[in-house]
Amino acid sequence: MSASTKLSASTKALCHLARTFPLPQSSQAISQAVGVNASKLRRLLSLLSRNGIVVSAKGKTGGFLLDKDPRVLHLQEIYCAVEDRKAFHLDARSPDGDGDRHAAFNNYFLDLFAEIQVDIETKMEGITLYAIMRRLGMNSTFEINKH
Repeated sequence: MSASTKLSASTKALCHLARTFPLPQSSQAISQAVGVNASKLRRLLSLLSRNGIVVSAKGKTGGFLLDKDPRVLHLQEIYCAVEDRKAFHLDARSPDGDGDRHAAFNNYFLDLFAEIQVDIETKMEGITLYAIMRRLGMNSTFEINKH
């Protein structure tokens, strides 16, 4: 699953959990609601759980619950929870041949990608789950029920 797919699928699942809060949702119910394969979704929910964004409730009526206020949960935090590398990645190995020129190209792109990465992270830190939900016309019951 690519980084953008992981971020999108995770965000869809978190929006669903914000809308259905405080009722725990099974991975199967979330999967059906957001159109993401249940097995892939369980892996993402596990990562989100390890990072304190969701909690899992055990038992017959158990499932997953959003554990972070959508007004402060931002895309960068979600991205970091589900992805283990930067958005831009460059294989910096040198092929046989013109190593100096290859290194110069690699250095150029590594610097460029580092700048772009900072821009992306800054942009994602300014976008909350709540803002996404508002933009898409979704209501969240999290604020009402959590506090």
